[in-house]
Amino acid sequence: MRVILDTNVFMSGLFWGGSPGEILDAWGSKFLTIVFSKNILTEYLRVSDELSKKYRQIDIAPFINLLTIHGELHEPKKLSISISRDPDDDKFIALAISANCPCIISGDKDLLVLNEFHGIEILKPGDFVRKYLETH
Repeated sequence: MRVILDTNVFMSGLFWGGSPGEILDAWGSKFLTIVFSKNILTEYLRVSDELSKKYRQIDIAPFINLLTIHGELHEPKKLSISISRDPDDDKFIALAISANCPCIISGDKDLLVLNEFHGIEILKPGDFVRKYLETH
């Protein structure tokens, strides 16, 4: 299954575990493929740099390297209108549309309020785990 991880899910999985950690474990076991773009990767790097200053014991570089090797890089098309209440979150929707990716996993209320957009599911990490991972 191909999924897009909002930055908060990717970082939560790396730094704290929980449902986001289970999603990353499913990626590690090749049940999932993470779809990303250059601008999402840039955001992952920026946020991980900020978090690494607080949590020095966690080295995110190996995970970023794995993502660039085992993830699926796409260049999203620009949206003609803003979809999310927070225009900065539109990059996830644009990527899902361009890459024909069926699911965005997010903890961001501005994305979650959409619930679904043109057949793209937008799920909380726990909901994704219950719906797709607990049965496998």
